[in-house]
Amino acid sequence: MAKELISGLAVAITFIAFFPYLRSIFTGRTKPHVFSWVIWGSTTFIVFLAQLEDGGGIGAWPIGISGVITLFIAFLAYLKKSDIAITRLDWSFFAAAMASIPVWYVTADPTWAVILLTAIDVIGFGPTIRKAFAHPYDEDLTFFALFVVRNALVIAALENYTLATLLFPAVIALVCLLFVITIVQRRGAFRQG
Repeated sequence: MAKELISGLAVAITFIAFFPYLRSIFTGRTKPHVFSWVIWGSTTFIVFLAQLEDGGGIGAWPIGISGVITLFIAFLAYLKKSDIAITRLDWSFFAAAMASIPVWYVTADPTWAVILLTAIDVIGFGPTIRKAFAHPYDEDLTFFALFVVRNALVIAALENYTLATLLFPAVIALVCLLFVITIVQRRGAFRQG
């Protein structure tokens, strides 16, 4: 029962985090990089499937819901023409994300897919970090801070602790925390400059 409650709380935080972020896209305050969100949505949803296969159970569901919403954000970013500059490197990241599926199939082990997808997801932060460094007010800090908390709850809700189930939420929590720190520092530099 405790795992279900923790997972439910993680799902609630997922919606709480995404709602203002979605609203800020509609108002034009947040301008997400479309291809970062395509990469994140794809990797997140495939990780969800890998977590389910490796026994992550109820703890995997917040990741799956996040994957679907993330792909929706990519769609909105494209419609709003937020930041649609797509480089060859962006396409390379996307191709690498999709390569995780045959890796998983050939190895019959979701762990290798999760390792590859986690690395790609972190690399997928590249365009957003580049944009946020130059425009630190274009991203919503609360959104990424909530994902630090959400991923900690996902870890607590997992029904099976393996590299395949733990790696993604642990690394993404850390990356989101570092991203929040970076944005806060850049905003401070802009105020002083």
